[in-house]
Amino acid sequence: MRKTWTLSLALTLPLALAACGGSGPAGTTNGGGAQSGGTIKIGSLHPLSGAAAADGQQMDNGAKLAVEAINNAGGIKSQGGKKLELVSADTQGKPEVGQSEAQRLIQDGVVGLVGTYQSAVTANVSTVAERNKVPLVIDVSSADSILTQGYKYTFRVQPSSTVLGTAGAQFLDQVAKAANQPVKTVAVLHEQGPFGSAVRDAFKAEAEKAGIKVGPALAYDAANVSDLTTQVTQVKASGADVLMVTGYYRDGVLAAKAVATVKPPALKAVYGVANGAFDLPQFPKEAGAAAEGFFDANYHPDMTNADTQALAKLYQERYNDQIRTGAVLAYDSVKVIADALERAGSAEPAKVRDAIASGSVPTLIAGNGPIKFGPTGENENATPILMQVQGGVVKQVFPADKAEAKPLYPAFKSQ
Repeated sequence: MRKTWTLSLALTLPLALAACGGSGPAGTTNGGGAQSGGTIKIGSLHPLSGAAAADGQQMDNGAKLAVEAINNAGGIKSQGGKKLELVSADTQGKPEVGQSEAQRLIQDGVVGLVGTYQSAVTANVSTVAERNKVPLVIDVSSADSILTQGYKYTFRVQPSSTVLGTAGAQFLDQVAKAANQPVKTVAVLHEQGPFGSAVRDAFKAEAEKAGIKVGPALAYDAANVSDLTTQVTQVKASGADVLMVTGYYRDGVLAAKAVATVKPPALKAVYGVANGAFDLPQFPKEAGAAAEGFFDANYHPDMTNADTQALAKLYQERYNDQIRTGAVLAYDSVKVIADALERAGSAEPAKVRDAIASGSVPTLIAGNGPIKFGPTGENENATPILMQVQGGVVKQVFPADKAEAKPLYPAFKSQ
């Protein structure tokens, strides 16, 4: 099977890959990212070890697939068919490690960076990218604060925390009212970093506009938490009819298990917003029956799109695993840099940066159009959709034009 789509008038990316790896022979660099002969290097910064290693490896794999696809399509044609080379680095999920690894990759001659998954890590990496004037395309990291610094070399493919939190509250309100059971109170459980805190604040502000009471808001340390039953017991005591959860994959599974153990009787739904677990195919398999009915308002691959389906099939064949959203976003982020290299006709980071800023790149993520960056580096067309676990499968349920099934609310019978 061979699937193709156009990145720009000059660049076509096949989804089917050759059996061998995609990087060409190692090239030489002249420093500052300007490269001669050999390959053009792109840096991939993700947590390949630590608590988020499963997500980080998926994202690095997604970046690899994109590089291979571009190389198999003839490389960067405007630069004599030069091949791309992905240089991967492990942030370990630690801001200081991500910062030092970013500097190392830049010294190694990368023309651009993609990463990094955790917002706290991305905040440090973005300062390195700006200081060295090398483009950073953020695949996953939603904290608003990253792009409020007036940066010129940092761009974000996924929606910001404000977009995610605001849309998440709107979706919940609309779905519940459509079921004639408007939400009265929402308890919030969130990871304590800039990502979780920003989503919490945006969700709360929008929910309160709709007359929904929000509280209690309970924070936890995603890197070290091992059990969330204490927090869910507090949710039970509050009598909230919805529990909103924002965090990463491992803690998302812990939250599901805690809800199944505590069984808050008033709870009508567990509702993720930018949750790193609830919309992934691995979640219902790992959490089992405890995952049934869980919602997540999140950026997500558009599984109604034939090209997305083809990439998911390819990932399964290559890595014997179901593709996660982060892998698709990393794939898209490499596409953004490749499109810029093609249109710039140069590997000089400043010219690549300008081409990224003016680009319009097709995406496999459900949204309002192609990847197109505004003046602050935000993807103007990035938007979440609502998913729900139904019958052990994650399905797109809202808005209607992206839906594979209708949302089921209330999600829970009386506990």
